[in-house]
Amino acid sequence: MAADLPKQYLPLAGAPVLVHTLERLAAHPRIAGIVLALREADPYWQALGFTCAKPLQVVAGGASRAASVLAALDWLARRQQPRTPVLVHDAVRPLLHAGDIHSLCAEPLDEHGCLLATPLTDTLKRADAAGRVRETVPRDGLWTVQTPQRFRLDVLRAALAAALAAGQEPTDEAQAMESAGFRPRLLPGRRDNIKITVAQDLPLAECLLAAQARFDRTA
Repeated sequence: MAADLPKQYLPLAGAPVLVHTLERLAAHPRIAGIVLALREADPYWQALGFTCAKPLQVVAGGASRAASVLAALDWLARRQQPRTPVLVHDAVRPLLHAGDIHSLCAEPLDEHGCLLATPLTDTLKRADAAGRVRETVPRDGLWTVQTPQRFRLDVLRAALAAALAAGQEPTDEAQAMESAGFRPRLLPGRRDNIKITVAQDLPLAECLLAAQARFDRTA
């Protein structure tokens, strides 16, 4: 991001990215509470003075995404039933729509779980070492994965623990589930549920926030 702050704390339309994300989760009636995994001794969180509309627990994350999610699941496992449904969401996806949360939570939850994704529509090219096109990759059956991803607490916790114990670093929860032999269901999500990754994503997110607000007012 070439920024002085971690991207989840960068300002977006008058509030940090993370605040937008948490407020959207907390506003949904199907969300009972939130467990937020942060870097240990995070110097920015307390300065926010954020007040959440739902119970919010902060836990120390790990050295990777998978380790951080597992830390949150470990905290939940000491307090919730093993089959409790959990949603895992990126802190830097602040544009999550309530309708997508509803779609995930309305889906019957089996041991495989489910996640938001969008069918790939762009043409894909595989490059060679010199940066030239080597081939065109068929896009049939390819999806771009989003979050939240919804799983049973016990199944996802075991899958992540097994992946980390095997020296793997799954890039999302569904990959850990795949490694454990499961086949999560893909549910079509909204294309404006973007992940803020590079600097130009912030102005794009501001435009999308404004567009969402206009749409919601006229819907």
